[in-house]
Amino acid sequence: MLRKLRLPVILALAIALLVAVGYWNIRPESFMRQAETTRSATPAVDFYVLNSRTVQYQADGKLDYIMTSEKLEHIDTTDISLLTRPDLHSFRGSEHPWHIRSERGEVSPGGEEIELMEQVRVERTDAKGRQTILTTSRLTVQPDKDYAETRQPVRIEAANGVTTATGMKTYLNEGRMLLLSNVRGQHELR
Repeated sequence: MLRKLRLPVILALAIALLVAVGYWNIRPESFMRQAETTRSATPAVDFYVLNSRTVQYQADGKLDYIMTSEKLEHIDTTDISLLTRPDLHSFRGSEHPWHIRSERGEVSPGGEEIELMEQVRVERTDAKGRQTILTTSRLTVQPDKDYAETRQPVRIEAANGVTTATGMKTYLNEGRMLLLSNVRGQHELR
């Protein structure tokens, strides 16, 4: 009879030991520490602005750019500003500004780069009234250098046709675009 009870008693002790070890590893305190770690991983916003508007002038007093955003959030630890629906009019002293907008954006520390994301649209009408519309999913703009680039697919609609490509470098002040690869065009001859 003792032999028959020995195996169930050993199994019961082993199960009790496993339950005790499991309870030790699943203490309520361990869940609390995990929740604190998750909360601290979210970047801290030190200030935000609703319906922001920034106007920048050149040294000679001419209008440089106007940038608006539905919401601007500044991240304290990285000095990055997050933008909701940024809208940029880049004049650079010209009467014909570049109009650049997107759903989201990030401004680097010091404002040297603006990363535009989701439904990026760049528009410009030249002195002759011809409109150019450029669309892509992501665009990096360097306002001080009048430069923009993307590695994403891009579509350019101009007065004489439509061009698509993958990747682009744009020199806004010169009105010059370099398309990097997979360039396709459909153009009308006049």
